[in-house]
Amino acid sequence: MSDETMYDVLVVGSANADLTVRVERRPGAGETVPGTDLVESAGGKGANQAAAAARLGARTALLAKVGDDAFGELLLAGQREAGTELRHVLVETGARTGTAMIVVGPDGDNSIVVSPGANARLLPEDVEAARDVIAASAVVSLQLEIPPATVRAAAETARDAGARVVVNPSPAPDRLDTEVLTAADPLVVNEHEARHLTELVDGTPDAWARALRDQGARSVVVTLGAEGALTLDAGAREAVAVPGIKAEAVDTTGAGDAFTGALAARLAAGASLADAARFAVRVGAVSVTRPGAQPSYPTLEELPPETGRLP
Repeated sequence: MSDETMYDVLVVGSANADLTVRVERRPGAGETVPGTDLVESAGGKGANQAAAAARLGARTALLAKVGDDAFGELLLAGQREAGTELRHVLVETGARTGTAMIVVGPDGDNSIVVSPGANARLLPEDVEAARDVIAASAVVSLQLEIPPATVRAAAETARDAGARVVVNPSPAPDRLDTEVLTAADPLVVNEHEARHLTELVDGTPDAWARALRDQGARSVVVTLGAEGALTLDAGAREAVAVPGIKAEAVDTTGAGDAFTGALAARLAAGASLADAARFAVRVGAVSVTRPGAQPSYPTLEELPPETGRLP
């Protein structure tokens, strides 16, 4: 493999235009509330994770599909700015680029509705055509905003090629595909996804991680927002708690993707799972202090110390 075709991180996933409005409070059923001016920015879980990894200096490529519309250009521009390799992004003539409608409350938390658009047209044959690219990648990162068959094809191809597979099962399905689950090293879940996939509604992060590993994941990371994360490595008897970093949250949109992209980048560099999670917590902490998803992602120089509070 030449340096030209070798990637630290290949993200196979979605690319969406984020349409964000901030409100003083979220509306109830049948209610209308005023909001700020609409902000358009680059997003989508796949594109977010690629941008996060690229900004941290990892050699990163994105395999995704966008439409030949203004939103598609917005997404490509965002990836160029982050430093992502775009030769594997497919532009579908006549298709609409995926969009995400995001409502951000005063506490920085968000509610999101996704319209898949061109993401639904990223197919297993696109993965097959990129087989050599997948084989030339140290880590392949997957999410679930593209068709399930495509995620499965990417997981199987990456596993067979010897690439490490990072899986963020979001949006959380009722049941995760066995081939995808058993390829995951790690499976990265937040608290909501962990409860949903394990059915342990009153469980602990440790219990969720063990249950998911028992179901077939090679290793597991449970993200805990401001509280940090918990990792359970393959074959490990004890989980490792990773403390959070205190930060004043402005907007949590894309924070989980910042974490996962940073985690993938660090794993590609040879870090242990726990050390990669410690690094990713720092990246996620910076991202919530800035508005938007990709625009909030830091470079290495912008990261805070490993302990303490963000300025």
